[in-house]
Amino acid sequence: MFENKDENLHSSVLLNETLHFLKATGGEIFVDATLGLGGHTESILENNQGCKVIGIDQDTAAIEHARARLIKFGERAVMIHANFADIKRILKNTGIENVDGILADLGVSSLQFDSEQRGFSFRFDAPLDMRMNLDAGISTAAELLAALSVEEIANIIYLYGEERFSRRIARRIVEKRESGEPVTTTQQLVALVERSVKRSKKDKIHPATRTFQALRIAVNREIEILEQFVVDAIDSLKNDGRFVVIAFHSLEDRIVKHTFQRLSGKCFCPPRIPKCMCGARKTVEILTKKPIVPGEIEMRENPRSRSAKLRAVRKMG
Repeated sequence: MFENKDENLHSSVLLNETLHFLKATGGEIFVDATLGLGGHTESILENNQGCKVIGIDQDTAAIEHARARLIKFGERAVMIHANFADIKRILKNTGIENVDGILADLGVSSLQFDSEQRGFSFRFDAPLDMRMNLDAGISTAAELLAALSVEEIANIIYLYGEERFSRRIARRIVEKRESGEPVTTTQQLVALVERSVKRSKKDKIHPATRTFQALRIAVNREIEILEQFVVDAIDSLKNDGRFVVIAFHSLEDRIVKHTFQRLSGKCFCPPRIPKCMCGARKTVEILTKKPIVPGEIEMRENPRSRSAKLRAVRKMG
């Protein structure tokens, strides 16, 4: 979200649109649930004197970069090392009951993606780690591939990566493992995927993209915690508070969309059930009937924004 040596690390996606939906005027308290390098938070604080932002991130490296960037705002910028799934506990510990707005940018930080050591990107040969929080005590991507069955690996790659060659990839991973050569580095995995995926001239992405995405989501349990986070975030808003979510993956966006719809009163139960069982309740107004996507200029200047979709809601009184 910067543009000098540090700023080249990341450009804030849909920044103006985010500020528009948060409707900051001054004096409000916001939560940036995915602080990253602090670009969205910096813009909120620069444009709205008196606002305060509580930034949450599970990556200690991101926290340190954001701290250096936001130090000029003093006590108006509060940074907390945690997972956004703990938003209710975090607010309670800071003595705040409800906030005026919450932002969640679900994309991978460029600090992580451009790291040559952490295994998020296949551009570098690195250990298959992919943990966003190195202190969380969770399994790395390599450890998952060393422990799971063909079916379990295939399910992860298909569900989270929407990769139609998932079973072939999974089978070759396990075959390598059983031959005494487990897949432990990014380039080992890339070579295996390239041999497994049929690629046409129409494909614009690298054949390993979906597999790497799927493993990252599985390692960090990104999908598992998302729906409950959306519910908890809305519970943490004041009446008329705004919640903005930017998703980069179709499964994430679908979860956000359906949770917003359910909390706006839309029932997803089968039509013949006499009583709603899905928990639909009208607590929010959906502000984005269709997701907001980047324009051509933003996509050209920041190619990583091309799959971004922004959805926003207002908590009703």
